[in-house]
Amino acid sequence: MHSNIPLSTIYILVRAGAATEPTALASLVEPTPTKFPKCDRTFVSRGGTSNGTFTAPELHNPYNQSRQCLYTFLAAPGQRVLVEFRTFDLRGKPPDGAALGELPACMHEYMDIYSEMASLETGELVNSAFGGRYCGPIPPRRRVSLHRAVALAFFTDLTYTPPTLFYGIYRFINATEYEVGTPVPNTLCSFVIDASKRKQGLLLSPTYPGIYPKDITCNFQFVGQPGQRIRLEFRDFDLFFGGPHCPFDWVRVYDGPDNTSAIIGTYCGQQRNLVLYSSDERLLVTFFTLPRAANTQNRGFKGIFEFSESFVKLDFISKHDAEHIRGSECDQKILSKKESSGFVYHPNYPFPYIQKVVCRYFIYGMQDSQNLERVRLEFQNFSIPKGENPKPDTCPDGYLKVYLRGQEATDSYDKHDAELCGDGENSPAFPPQLISDGPRLVLVFSSGELQGRGFKAKYTFETEYRVPGTAAPGGECAFTYRSEAKKRGEFNSPRYPSNYPSHTNCTYTLVATPNEQVTVVFDHFKVRADAWNATAGLYGGATCSEDWVEAWWTGREGTRVPLGRWCGLATPGPLQSPRGALGLLIALHTDYEAVASGFKARYVFEPAKSIFGDCGGNVSGSPWGIVSSPRYPLPYEAPARGAASRVCNWFITAKPGRRLLLNFDHFAVEGHLTERGCPAAVLRLWYESPGPPLELCGEKAPGDRWQYLSSSNSIRLSFIIADKSVGAAGWRAIWTEVTVGVGEECPEACGGACLPPGALCSGLPHCAGQQKSPRCESAHAADGSGNGSSVWWVAGCAGGGMVTLGVCWRRRRRTPRGPPPPPRPPPRPLAARLAVPPDTV
Repeated sequence: MHSNIPLSTIYILVRAGAATEPTALASLVEPTPTKFPKCDRTFVSRGGTSNGTFTAPELHNPYNQSRQCLYTFLAAPGQRVLVEFRTFDLRGKPPDGAALGELPACMHEYMDIYSEMASLETGELVNSAFGGRYCGPIPPRRRVSLHRAVALAFFTDLTYTPPTLFYGIYRFINATEYEVGTPVPNTLCSFVIDASKRKQGLLLSPTYPGIYPKDITCNFQFVGQPGQRIRLEFRDFDLFFGGPHCPFDWVRVYDGPDNTSAIIGTYCGQQRNLVLYSSDERLLVTFFTLPRAANTQNRGFKGIFEFSESFVKLDFISKHDAEHIRGSECDQKILSKKESSGFVYHPNYPFPYIQKVVCRYFIYGMQDSQNLERVRLEFQNFSIPKGENPKPDTCPDGYLKVYLRGQEATDSYDKHDAELCGDGENSPAFPPQLISDGPRLVLVFSSGELQGRGFKAKYTFETEYRVPGTAAPGGECAFTYRSEAKKRGEFNSPRYPSNYPSHTNCTYTLVATPNEQVTVVFDHFKVRADAWNATAGLYGGATCSEDWVEAWWTGREGTRVPLGRWCGLATPGPLQSPRGALGLLIALHTDYEAVASGFKARYVFEPAKSIFGDCGGNVSGSPWGIVSSPRYPLPYEAPARGAASRVCNWFITAKPGRRLLLNFDHFAVEGHLTERGCPAAVLRLWYESPGPPLELCGEKAPGDRWQYLSSSNSIRLSFIIADKSVGAAGWRAIWTEVTVGVGEECPEACGGACLPPGALCSGLPHCAGQQKSPRCESAHAADGSGNGSSVWWVAGCAGGGMVTLGVCWRRRRRTPRGPPPPPRPPPRPLAARLAVPPDTV
């Protein structure tokens, strides 16, 4: 360290030692005489407690020559020196940071400090640590000598130095308080503290309350008796703070005899209310500082220690599947083992608790990418007396505070969610059941001065889905929404908007009253579908084979009708239960692989509409007709204000043995079948049985063929417009009774189906890509109808509204073609073809 000491200062220290330390005269060099009056001062203890003051010298220096004055403080054996500046206004110009003792040093006027000298001998002075150079208006922090001596070297080259330039006090203090135990041989500041010699006392850094030395390591080894624990409380703690991991100066506490023991903590900076306990009778405290130049002014630490058999025994923690938090008297941590359960107890259980004890219980459920739990707490014993004549709803003595959000910081302890006390005399026998708001629950037990029987409580970790609604009592992912409880609300996938967990099955049951219907609208939808082939034209299990959402109508007799299966980004269209149904059932399934953000939906229970909804109808007894969106060819509109949806249902029935062919010649409904689904409006088409409906939205290009052949003599169409719809051009479809494979002659065929006589002459596009038949012209000429008959027919078709009638041509018999395959449906989103029985509501 001597490289940091200016040579001029070393020379002055040598000179001062010759003048002030009689025992060192033989070993010190006689200084060269000077023409300036001497300004050195010496303060020597003669034993016993003494103190005094010192001030700057009054110097006249008209030629601005360098003047140096040395102030030397020498304590008696068994003493140390404390020096403190009360005023300080040296006129040097410090560079940035020089007021903190950094070099390069100040100019013209400054003070050098040495407080780690072992003696005033020449060799010790050269090798002692330099304590810093100071100038300006900021005084150096107080100093306590590491041994017996402190030296202050004052330098100036200004013309006049007033005695008010600096002023300080000194004290010779007892050094025995720094010997906290038995010194370890050949060490500067290491001690063994044995309980058989001292059960309590002070623990000080080597020069507290002065600036602590650099480049030292001090070990304080505490050795107690079996059954004892050690309490260590830091009353003052001020170390240089280099970051949260304390890379520079630190105090480290080990829960055992040496530095291979478990670490309780590493501390630096400023600490408040730092109280630590050993787990048994051994403890090691290490104080370490870096070997660097003096650029900090921290004072170290002061603490008190105590060995005692009365501290809480930890077996009430270790016996009950909990973990003691090292460094605490009785704090414990309980970690979930995936939906596990156990018990928490007061300290000293099953006996009455100890007075004036504070224990904290940190109960942690699982929280990661796949798991999220909450904590349920049920009390089985509880008795924490309130004392005599307590105020209502207060706990004047002992208490158990509950933090349902898991607040862990000390400054949050006054923000508890419940404060429990009582013994069942004027209150319920046990507190109510408690459920955490999130994966953590914290309890703080303070026993106060009265003794009681304490408490016992069962904790249970349950999977937390963060789904609104009435949860299933068994903790599974099942939620119910009843009209009697709430007419409208929201539900979502587990943990939304975070990703849902894998390997999960959740159900959402919406139950309406007999005179109500329920509507569900999805506002967000993203369900993983890595293997989804949206261009295959298939749906259901073949399309959504990883994660998916399914929906059913539910009947009051327990029946279910499938509505579809969805995955990917294709949002399900609005859903509405039919009149007379119980409601809707929605399910989420996830596999073991990756996950996504899931869905968010809202529901509304409304008075039941007719079986046809707001429009629509029942059609039968006609060979063909037209069905279209409301107001077509004008754009359809959103529902009335306050309504959840607008619904139109059509039921079309052909003669027995016939089938129905449906051809869309225009289609424009907001949405996109594969990219975003049909969240605002959807047309569902039931044309195959069994199975869910076809779900349609988006826009049909003029060249696309949207033509469907029913598997029976009936089809159903349901057009649902949600309240968030902005409207679109709408759609029109032509339905036609056809025969397939019945052994008849077929004058006109379409996709393997035989059209009825006169269909191709009706002026309607019964068949996708249909061309006008030349037979229509010859038939008109034969019956004399001419153009007038043709115009009447087109006008009749246009004026027929939703159902158009027409008859022409006689049937002609000829050999039918082979059984044709059904028309291929267009690519559509994730409506599911489910393997369920063909049941009905």
